[in-house]
Amino acid sequence: MSIQQHEALKARQRAERETFPDTLGLRVHRAISWLGRAEKEVANGDLDAAFIFYWVTFNAAYAGELIDSQSDTSNAREDFRRYFGLLLKADSKRAIYDAVWTRFAGPIRVLLDNPYVFSPFWQAQRDGSGASWKTAFERSQATAHSALTRQDTQTILQIIFDRLYVLRNQIMHGGATWNSAVNRDQLRDGVEILAWLIPTFISLKMDQPELDWGQPFYPVVEA
Repeated sequence: MSIQQHEALKARQRAERETFPDTLGLRVHRAISWLGRAEKEVANGDLDAAFIFYWVTFNAAYAGELIDSQSDTSNAREDFRRYFGLLLKADSKRAIYDAVWTRFAGPIRVLLDNPYVFSPFWQAQRDGSGASWKTAFERSQATAHSALTRQDTQTILQIIFDRLYVLRNQIMHGGATWNSAVNRDQLRDGVEILAWLIPTFISLKMDQPELDWGQPFYPVVEA
């Protein structure tokens, strides 16, 4: 995998930043800085670090502060729904559509069929409820496959990031070993998907600076 978009986005940001509202300019500047770090980890072959830095990039560009708790997954889902709706509204050239349905159809299908990024699977391991998660997983797969058939981009994005949020929690809350062999598949697919989608999200923000992308939760404060 070799997806390097940091330099191109940075050059564009420098050329256009005077036309951005301050709030958008700050978000884009921060997001691009973390994107460069993520791409360095891809080049280094460190999937764990690359995933973490891509997620920080996503947060930096995101319209609201993501909830930092596994118990608040439902709140994150609603935030994702609103955010993806705004991105798709800005996507007049269908860049997200093309990425989802052309470039990453295979990795997305593999990720969605992986139970290790499905939250009820881990809940069942914690509470000892055995295979009770399988019914919910089958329902989720049916929803995902229906959305794939209908090429429903917003629903697929929501499901993808719901699964990636589980992986994010596993890593950020210390529930995985660095460079572990047991989670390579989901990390490889997750990094590949994020490496394409997140720069696309940043580019769309710059395409449509007049949209309300939200206030930064941590603005720059002059001392």
